[in-house]
Amino acid sequence: MKAANKAVTNIIVVGGGTAGWITACHLAKKWVTSEGQYQVTLVESPNIPTIGVGEGTVPMMRETLKYFGIREDEFIRHCDVTFKQSVKFIDWNTPNSGDYYHHLFDYPAFKGISDSWLKQACETRRPFSDLVSVQGQLADAGFGPRSMANPQFIGQMNYAYHLDAAKFTQMLTRFGIDKLGVKHQLAEVVDVITDDEGKILNLITDQAEICGDLYVDCTGFSARLIGQACQVPFVDKSNVLFVDTALVAQVPYAQTNTPIPCFTQSTAKEAGWIWDIGLTQRRGVGYVYSSRYSSDEQAETVLREYLGSSAEGIRFRKVPMKVGYRAQSWHRNCVAIGLSSGFVEPLEATGLLIFDVTARMLAESLPANEAIMDTVAKRYNQRVQHAWNKVIDFIKLHYVVAKRDDSEFWRDNRKPETIPESLQQSLALWQYHQPSAYDFASTLEVFNLENYLYVLYGSDFETESCTSLSADDELLLQQRQSLIDKQIAMLKPQLLPHRQLLQRIAQYGIQLN
Repeated sequence: MKAANKAVTNIIVVGGGTAGWITACHLAKKWVTSEGQYQVTLVESPNIPTIGVGEGTVPMMRETLKYFGIREDEFIRHCDVTFKQSVKFIDWNTPNSGDYYHHLFDYPAFKGISDSWLKQACETRRPFSDLVSVQGQLADAGFGPRSMANPQFIGQMNYAYHLDAAKFTQMLTRFGIDKLGVKHQLAEVVDVITDDEGKILNLITDQAEICGDLYVDCTGFSARLIGQACQVPFVDKSNVLFVDTALVAQVPYAQTNTPIPCFTQSTAKEAGWIWDIGLTQRRGVGYVYSSRYSSDEQAETVLREYLGSSAEGIRFRKVPMKVGYRAQSWHRNCVAIGLSSGFVEPLEATGLLIFDVTARMLAESLPANEAIMDTVAKRYNQRVQHAWNKVIDFIKLHYVVAKRDDSEFWRDNRKPETIPESLQQSLALWQYHQPSAYDFASTLEVFNLENYLYVLYGSDFETESCTSLSADDELLLQQRQSLIDKQIAMLKPQLLPHRQLLQRIAQYGIQLN
């Protein structure tokens, strides 16, 4: 067999953390069998801590856990997991007002609703989310998204999770090794040997030399393989998304029975926003801000004011962030996944989402042999770059349609030169045409019509195509509100308060089917 037609069977994942272990598990789940033809090895340093602040997920994580074969109740017990039904955006339109809107995980029920109806209905000050779903009101009332009668991964409403990232990595490590056959090596990579074209020949570690057919770079912002060794440039997007720094902390509950919000709270501040995630034993809190518009000292003051007495004795950890993505995530025989591939602020849990999506894409795209690797890499790069640009559009949307203008940070976010042309075109169109599924025709969209509607109408997006409500539309509004109220009344007896639901699951588990 010619070297060029050598099969790609020996895959080396460099770097642990959530990105590394999700990648290793996807590859092993797809390819490692008892016959032993394929081998997935994860090599990680025993001395480098992970970033460990990615505590929010989207509903796709349920599908991934189910696909891997991880029980939902075991995941909940071992990873300090709580349920997440939405992102709740607070003060994004009016500073310090407490006004908010939900980006829910339940798809909105809006069939037959005209643009005029949506506009007029929202102007009555009924939140858009309350007009199209029961989920926002039930989440605000403190209910979990599922009952104990439901089997694994099934709920009355769509949901994702909040989790302890370090504990999740530990669980994936054990599961990947014990159940999926991932080989694990603790070693420090001291050198990466490449040829003249940037192909990786082997890794030199403090333990041994390691050779593979394909190398996956999960080394975080250091990008040890794709950036340092392969010299693939980084496409900086800080001119579009301004936030580049986070101050993070783990905040214990004052009381053990404190209610746990069933959503991520995102509270807008002068130079960014604060995330607040409730786990079973603590909160994960962080201020994500732009260093161009705030000093570290100012940011710490803002975060301490937000936490109040809870901030006493708390020391914050500063996390610098590189905003953008690699010009190529797959170069020769090296693929970057995780922070080495790219990063944008965690406003919509984009970190774990992109790690998961690209890891599964890599597993499904693994080339049969080295002869077609460049072709596979080209298509993979096109898809990943498309995904990154669409994520950047969606994150930027939140700032562009927000009504805040109390600081230079918010005003500058709406300057045309900072808005991607693709987003500008969409917003110009949507001033006169209601967004439709045809605006999201690609099967590779990460965020789709329903996601955009929650943000657009949650922020009272201004359109010029509206007319007065007709008698039929007025009747539809009343009927829909009555239907939502009846559904809420029906669901409340089936659901438990969030913390109580988690306690029941910890005690009794969840039935399989």
